[in-house]
Amino acid sequence: MTADESLLVTATDRAIQLVQTAAPAAAARLAHDIIAYDVSDVLSITDAFLLASAPNDRQVKSIVDEIEGRLQKELGAKPVRREGDRDARWILLDYVDVVVHVQHSEERVFYALERLWKDCPELPLPEDAVKTKGKGEEHAALSARADEDAS
Repeated sequence: MTADESLLVTATDRAIQLVQTAAPAAAARLAHDIIAYDVSDVLSITDAFLLASAPNDRQVKSIVDEIEGRLQKELGAKPVRREGDRDARWILLDYVDVVVHVQHSEERVFYALERLWKDCPELPLPEDAVKTKGKGEEHAALSARADEDAS
């Protein structure tokens, strides 16, 4: 984090630590478009949001399981709440300091949480998580091309 970024970020060190551990866990399970926002100035219930997406329900669950497992193993953190498991279209993990949203790609586009939090500072992410940016669009384009070839 640069000096300029640290002036903008008011999230706690614990929130940043959770994000820095959860983001690579999501990337390891091939999550798309991982991004984290410092929402501590606008919300009193949490310091940060971590967003990630995947093209199918099974992968959404896999990403969530990896994040949950890695945060437990490396930081001893357990979510106080886990919602959305039944449909696996949008699973939320609430760690109090950080709320993790893993969405099916269609839900990610429809709900566009990035638009809601665009005025909040982005938290820096490890390189493997940064490399996921744009992967959702790439996957959608490949799927569309495959559908066209099949018809």
